[in-house]
Amino acid sequence: MELKHGFYLKSKKEQIWIQVRIGFIALLILLLVFLICWGMGFFLPLILGIPIILSVVAPFFDVPALKKSGDLVYYSPLFLAEKAKKEKITIHGGTLFDYVFVIDRSLNGRERRNLIMEQYLEGLVHLIDHLQKDNPENLTIRGTSYILNKRTAKKIGFQVVQTDFLQKVILIYNYFNLVCANSLAKGKLTFPKLGEIQTFEARLYNLMERRDFINSLNLKLKQRQMV
Repeated sequence: MELKHGFYLKSKKEQIWIQVRIGFIALLILLLVFLICWGMGFFLPLILGIPIILSVVAPFFDVPALKKSGDLVYYSPLFLAEKAKKEKITIHGGTLFDYVFVIDRSLNGRERRNLIMEQYLEGLVHLIDHLQKDNPENLTIRGTSYILNKRTAKKIGFQVVQTDFLQKVILIYNYFNLVCANSLAKGKLTFPKLGEIQTFEARLYNLMERRDFINSLNLKLKQRQMV
Protein backbone atom coordinates (compact mmCIF):
# COMPACT_ATOMS: atom_id res chain seq x y z
CA MET A 1 0.00 0.00 0.00
CA GLU A 2 1.35 3.39 -0.97
CA LEU A 3 2.41 5.54 1.97
CA LYS A 4 0.73 8.93 2.17
CA HIS A 5 1.79 12.18 3.83
CA GLY A 6 -0.87 13.12 6.39
CA PHE A 7 -0.34 16.87 6.11
CA TYR A 8 -0.73 17.14 2.34
CA LEU A 9 -3.84 14.93 2.39
CA LYS A 10 -5.60 17.67 4.33
CA SER A 11 -7.36 20.62 2.75
CA LYS A 12 -5.56 23.96 2.48
CA LYS A 13 -7.77 25.33 5.25
CA GLU A 14 -6.88 22.42 7.54
CA GLN A 15 -3.17 22.84 6.79
CA ILE A 16 -3.30 26.53 7.71
CA TRP A 17 -5.23 25.76 10.89
CA ILE A 18 -2.58 23.21 11.94
CA GLN A 19 0.16 25.80 11.42
CA VAL A 20 -1.82 28.45 13.33
CA ARG A 21 -2.18 26.10 16.30
CA ILE A 22 1.51 25.19 16.24
CA GLY A 23 2.48 28.87 16.08
CA PHE A 24 0.07 29.73 18.91
CA ILE A 25 1.41 26.96 21.16
CA ALA A 26 5.00 28.07 20.47
CA LEU A 27 4.17 31.69 21.32
CA LEU A 28 2.30 30.59 24.45
CA ILE A 29 5.30 28.58 25.65
CA LEU A 30 7.65 31.51 25.03
CA LEU A 31 5.26 33.87 26.82
CA LEU A 32 5.17 31.58 29.86
CA VAL A 33 8.97 31.34 29.87
CA PHE A 34 9.18 35.14 29.58
CA LEU A 35 6.82 35.65 32.54
CA ILE A 36 8.78 33.17 34.66
CA CYS A 37 12.07 34.86 33.72
CA TRP A 38 10.55 38.29 34.41
CA GLY A 39 9.50 37.15 37.88
CA MET A 40 12.92 35.69 38.60
CA GLY A 41 14.84 38.56 37.03
CA PHE A 42 16.88 35.96 35.16
CA PHE A 43 16.46 35.80 31.36
CA LEU A 44 18.93 33.10 30.31
CA PRO A 45 16.18 30.44 29.96
CA LEU A 46 14.33 32.77 27.56
CA ILE A 47 17.49 33.46 25.55
CA LEU A 48 18.06 29.71 25.21
CA GLY A 49 14.39 28.90 24.76
CA ILE A 50 13.79 31.12 21.73
CA PRO A 51 16.20 29.32 19.33
CA ILE A 52 15.15 25.92 20.72
CA ILE A 53 11.45 26.56 20.10
CA LEU A 54 12.15 28.09 16.68
CA SER A 55 14.27 25.11 15.60
CA VAL A 56 11.51 22.68 16.57
CA VAL A 57 8.55 24.50 14.96
CA ALA A 58 10.35 25.89 11.87
CA PRO A 59 9.98 22.73 9.70
CA PHE A 60 6.19 22.87 10.08
CA PHE A 61 6.25 26.19 8.21
CA ASP A 62 9.44 26.03 6.11
CA VAL A 63 8.96 22.62 4.50
CA PRO A 64 5.43 23.20 3.12
CA ALA A 65 6.48 26.67 1.90
CA LEU A 66 9.60 25.33 0.16
CA LYS A 67 7.58 22.50 -1.38
CA LYS A 68 5.06 25.00 -2.72
CA SER A 69 7.81 27.18 -4.23
CA GLY A 70 9.48 24.15 -5.83
CA ASP A 71 12.73 24.60 -3.89
CA LEU A 72 12.11 21.30 -2.10
CA VAL A 73 10.80 18.18 -3.85
CA TYR A 74 9.42 15.00 -2.27
CA TYR A 75 10.56 11.76 -3.88
CA SER A 76 8.86 9.75 -1.13
CA PRO A 77 7.00 10.92 2.00
CA LEU A 78 10.27 10.64 3.96
CA PHE A 79 12.83 11.67 1.35
CA LEU A 80 13.29 15.19 0.01
CA ALA A 81 15.77 16.93 -2.26
CA GLU A 82 16.62 20.58 -2.77
CA LYS A 83 16.90 22.17 -6.20
CA ALA A 84 20.29 21.66 -7.83
CA LYS A 85 22.80 24.43 -7.11
CA LYS A 86 26.19 24.54 -8.83
CA GLU A 87 25.83 20.90 -9.97
CA LYS A 88 25.07 19.74 -6.43
CA ILE A 89 21.84 18.45 -4.90
CA THR A 90 21.27 18.24 -1.15
CA ILE A 91 19.02 15.42 0.03
CA HIS A 92 17.15 15.01 3.32
CA GLY A 93 15.80 11.82 4.83
CA GLY A 94 12.61 13.39 6.13
CA THR A 95 12.23 16.18 8.69
CA LEU A 96 10.56 16.32 12.10
CA PHE A 97 7.52 17.72 10.28
CA ASP A 98 7.42 14.67 7.98
CA TYR A 99 7.92 12.20 10.83
CA VAL A 100 4.95 13.68 12.72
CA PHE A 101 2.58 13.30 9.77
CA VAL A 102 3.88 10.05 8.26
CA ILE A 103 5.01 7.66 11.00
CA ASP A 104 2.29 5.48 12.49
CA ARG A 105 2.54 5.77 16.29
CA SER A 106 1.47 2.13 16.69
CA LEU A 107 4.76 0.94 15.13
CA ASN A 108 7.56 -0.11 17.47
CA GLY A 109 11.08 1.27 17.23
CA ARG A 110 12.40 -1.37 14.82
CA GLU A 111 9.36 -1.03 12.54
CA ARG A 112 9.74 2.75 12.48
CA ARG A 113 13.42 2.56 11.55
CA ASN A 114 12.64 0.03 8.81
CA LEU A 115 9.92 2.31 7.46
CA ILE A 116 12.24 5.33 7.44
CA MET A 117 15.01 3.39 5.68
CA GLU A 118 12.57 1.91 3.17
CA GLN A 119 11.22 5.37 2.36
CA TYR A 120 14.78 6.73 2.10
CA LEU A 121 15.71 4.06 -0.44
CA GLU A 122 12.44 4.44 -2.35
CA GLY A 123 12.95 8.18 -2.57
CA LEU A 124 16.54 7.70 -3.69
CA VAL A 125 15.43 5.38 -6.52
CA HIS A 126 12.86 7.94 -7.66
CA LEU A 127 15.49 10.69 -7.49
CA ILE A 128 17.92 8.67 -9.62
CA ASP A 129 15.20 7.94 -12.19
CA HIS A 130 14.31 11.63 -12.33
CA LEU A 131 17.86 12.98 -12.53
CA GLN A 132 19.29 10.58 -15.10
CA LYS A 133 16.90 11.87 -17.77
CA ASP A 134 18.47 15.27 -18.30
CA ASN A 135 21.31 15.87 -15.83
CA PRO A 136 25.09 15.41 -16.10
CA GLU A 137 26.31 12.12 -14.66
CA ASN A 138 28.89 13.95 -12.53
CA LEU A 139 26.13 15.78 -10.63
CA THR A 140 26.90 15.55 -6.88
CA ILE A 141 24.27 14.26 -4.43
CA ARG A 142 25.03 15.08 -0.81
CA GLY A 143 23.21 14.49 2.45
CA THR A 144 23.64 14.32 6.21
CA SER A 145 21.93 11.54 8.15
CA TYR A 146 21.77 9.76 11.50
CA ILE A 147 19.62 6.98 10.00
CA LEU A 148 21.96 5.84 7.23
CA ASN A 149 25.09 4.15 8.58
CA LYS A 150 28.49 4.12 6.88
CA ARG A 151 28.28 0.47 5.78
CA THR A 152 24.89 0.83 4.09
CA ALA A 153 25.89 4.16 2.54
CA LYS A 154 28.90 2.57 0.83
CA LYS A 155 26.78 -0.32 -0.43
CA ILE A 156 24.40 2.02 -2.24
CA GLY A 157 27.13 4.17 -3.78
CA PHE A 158 27.88 6.92 -1.26
CA GLN A 159 31.18 7.87 0.34
CA VAL A 160 31.58 9.41 3.78
CA VAL A 161 32.91 12.98 3.58
CA GLN A 162 33.81 15.51 6.23
CA THR A 163 30.90 17.54 7.54
CA ASP A 164 31.68 21.17 6.79
CA PHE A 165 31.76 23.85 9.50
CA LEU A 166 28.47 25.48 8.49
CA GLN A 167 26.66 22.14 8.56
CA LYS A 168 28.06 21.46 12.04
CA VAL A 169 26.73 24.83 13.24
CA ILE A 170 23.31 24.03 11.75
CA LEU A 171 23.31 20.63 13.48
CA ILE A 172 24.13 22.21 16.84
CA TYR A 173 21.40 24.84 16.38
CA ASN A 174 18.89 22.12 15.44
CA TYR A 175 19.90 19.70 18.19
CA PHE A 176 16.54 19.73 20.00
CA ASN A 177 14.83 19.31 16.64
CA LEU A 178 17.04 16.24 16.12
CA VAL A 179 16.13 14.96 19.60
CA CYS A 180 12.42 15.12 18.72
CA ALA A 181 12.92 13.55 15.27
CA ASN A 182 15.24 10.81 16.55
CA SER A 183 12.85 10.01 19.40
CA LEU A 184 9.95 9.68 16.95
CA ALA A 185 12.10 7.49 14.70
CA LYS A 186 13.03 5.11 17.53
CA GLY A 187 9.77 5.23 19.48
CA LYS A 188 11.44 6.40 22.68
CA LEU A 189 13.25 9.46 24.02
CA THR A 190 16.69 9.44 22.39
CA PHE A 191 19.50 11.97 22.43
CA PRO A 192 21.53 11.65 19.22
CA LYS A 193 25.29 12.00 19.38
CA LEU A 194 26.32 14.69 16.92
CA GLY A 195 29.60 12.88 16.31
CA GLU A 196 27.68 9.89 14.92
CA ILE A 197 25.82 11.96 12.32
CA GLN A 198 27.49 11.33 8.98
CA THR A 199 27.68 13.33 5.77
CA PHE A 200 27.53 11.26 2.57
CA GLU A 201 28.27 12.19 -1.02
CA ALA A 202 28.02 10.47 -4.40
CA ARG A 203 28.13 11.27 -8.08
CA LEU A 204 24.98 10.59 -10.04
CA TYR A 205 26.76 7.95 -12.14
CA ASN A 206 27.69 6.05 -8.94
CA LEU A 207 24.05 5.93 -7.91
CA MET A 208 22.90 5.03 -11.43
CA GLU A 209 25.22 2.01 -11.33
CA ARG A 210 23.73 0.94 -7.99
CA ARG A 211 20.12 1.81 -8.85
CA ASP A 212 18.87 -1.79 -9.21
CA PHE A 213 20.63 -2.85 -6.01
CA ILE A 214 19.10 0.09 -4.11
CA ASN A 215 15.68 -0.84 -5.46
CA SER A 216 16.12 -4.48 -4.39
CA LEU A 217 16.93 -3.35 -0.84
CA ASN A 218 13.89 -1.10 -0.90
CA LEU A 219 11.62 -3.98 -2.00
CA LYS A 220 12.99 -6.26 0.74
CA LEU A 221 12.27 -3.64 3.40
CA LYS A 222 8.83 -3.00 1.91
CA GLN A 223 7.99 -6.72 2.11
CA ARG A 224 9.21 -6.75 5.70
CA GLN A 225 6.83 -3.88 6.47
CA MET A 226 3.92 -5.91 5.09
CA VAL A 227 4.60 -8.97 7.26
